[in-house]
Amino acid sequence: MLIYTMPIIAAIIGWFTNYLAVKMLFHPREKVRILFWDVQGIFPKKHQVLAQRIGKLVAEDLLSVKDIQEILTQPDNISKINQSIEDKIENYLTETFPEKYPTLAFFVSDKLKGRVRDAMMKELETMGPEVMNETIENLESSLDIESFIKDRVSKFSLERMEQLIQGILASEFKFIEFVGGVLGFVIGSVQLAIVLISR
Repeated sequence: MLIYTMPIIAAIIGWFTNYLAVKMLFHPREKVRILFWDVQGIFPKKHQVLAQRIGKLVAEDLLSVKDIQEILTQPDNISKINQSIEDKIENYLTETFPEKYPTLAFFVSDKLKGRVRDAMMKELETMGPEVMNETIENLESSLDIESFIKDRVSKFSLERMEQLIQGILASEFKFIEFVGGVLGFVIGSVQLAIVLISR
């Protein structure tokens, strides 16, 4: 009867092997000495390398300062920015200005406020693109996206990193464990067939 349990035993071994392999991606978090070998989970061991690779990937292939510039200078985004600024100016002229300077506000008509707002918006439309380009150029020289992302990722705790990766790949890890069980069962079945044929 023991022979006929070979597929089940092989399936359990296959599942457990893959389960252990998945666990060893993250554990042990700290280096452990076992006989002559230092054992540590792959992600904890490669934490800093991973942070560097992610930073380089983001900076070179996903998001650069020029990408930010293109996004900000799109007509729709410029229109939204201008509208937001116009709303702020309008709010200042109608609410903040009268509160801060009530006497002066008494002599400023709504028509004059409108002219001030329109003049400021006209000036903004003229100077805005130039100021934005200068700001982005300064940003490009001062902002190192690769280092910024690398520092952020390297500061992730190992527990947090495990939660993130598990959250993204949980179903894939389960599938790997399942495949280990299935392959183990198939191999065990083949072994059983060989044993039965050879008897």
